[in-house]
Amino acid sequence: MTSADASARRRTPNWAGRNYTLLTSAAFITNLGSQGALIAAAFAVLESGGSGGDVGLVAAARTLPLVVFLLIGGAVADRLPRHRVMVAANALNCASQGLFALLVLVGEPRLWQMMLLTALGGTGQAFFGPAAEGMLMSSVSGEQAGRAFAVFRMAMQGAALGGAALGGAMVAVIGPGWVLAADALAFAVAGALRSFLDVSHIPPRAPGSGLLSDLREGWREFIGRPWLWGIVVQFSIANAVVAAADAVYGPLVARDHLGGAGPWGLALGFFGAGTVGGALLMTRWKPHRLLLAGTLCVFPLALPSAALAIPTSVPVLCAVMLCTGVTVEVFSVSWMTALHQEIPEEKLSRVSAYDWFGSVAMVPPATALAGPAESAFGRSPALWGCAALVVLVTAAVLCVPDVRNLRRTGGRTVRAQHAGSDSADAERAVGGLG
Repeated sequence: MTSADASARRRTPNWAGRNYTLLTSAAFITNLGSQGALIAAAFAVLESGGSGGDVGLVAAARTLPLVVFLLIGGAVADRLPRHRVMVAANALNCASQGLFALLVLVGEPRLWQMMLLTALGGTGQAFFGPAAEGMLMSSVSGEQAGRAFAVFRMAMQGAALGGAALGGAMVAVIGPGWVLAADALAFAVAGALRSFLDVSHIPPRAPGSGLLSDLREGWREFIGRPWLWGIVVQFSIANAVVAAADAVYGPLVARDHLGGAGPWGLALGFFGAGTVGGALLMTRWKPHRLLLAGTLCVFPLALPSAALAIPTSVPVLCAVMLCTGVTVEVFSVSWMTALHQEIPEEKLSRVSAYDWFGSVAMVPPATALAGPAESAFGRSPALWGCAALVVLVTAAVLCVPDVRNLRRTGGRTVRAQHAGSDSADAERAVGGLG
């Protein structure tokens, strides 16, 4: 080892290995580009003569394939080398965003073209997400895993916050086409970084009996753990009502009571800052009862809907959003640490896919029903209903004993299993239950 290498090792924590560093750097780059691209895509639709409804159609075109292909993506990521799945997904995202940018820059893109290219991006994300989560969790070990996840999420949330601000400014100055092109370049750079990931530490997977068999095995792993499916069900409802409040009611309340889009954007920025602060907090705090601490921190997720229902002043709303961002990130890091500790390595991507599926499946119908709910009950009662549902499902999941009692162990509590083994045979030590 050279003196330069030794100096670099002294400056780098022992949990920040080569794979972890590559994964974090690539995630920072893609999040920075993708947040700006979300804004750019909306303005590209509007500048081509589209309506607000057309913006919604393009957004839905991304969500639908994400929901459809997530479970398949998880099974593929546990069957093939995860880094290859990630690189292939990045290549698809790069190509789709590059074509989107080209259409915007050289002419007037049609709605069906924008929907098709956005759908390809959602398909890429469906395969990328489970592979990326499995790869990250297999890249850290020991009692510092929670800190590693916190730093990773801090990088992601910081990039998202900066990317939204930078993307909005770039759309205003140079137009949406160039922002979409920058996102395509970000995917290309991130894919190149991920191609250098080392998977030699991951045991070879024994050939299974087929994709459907892999999906069934992932389902058995998922449904056999009450804490796992309980929290996924909780968030399927919580994410749906929060998405309805943020995407539909928030802009309307801002228009009618807060002074327009500027204050609402400021409030969302405070939420983003809160997530960065929450991740920073979790680099130091290691709650012993992982899921109890995390779930208690989900209750404040009801506060933004309640603040919009009143509605409060802009400073109060910003304070609420900041607090919510901090507490939600405490849950997110605790959740990642629990999955890393309890799920066998060779099933991480499939379990992650069921987690993602539960988190996003209810969002499209919830946002679609937000308007009719406002017409039927009124905006303020609908927002109070959103807040009440968050509190109700969070209180319900605390009735699951494993959620209250699962303890941090400082490492994995499961052995690696062959892909064909029954999940019931996996060694599972939820320390000190009961």
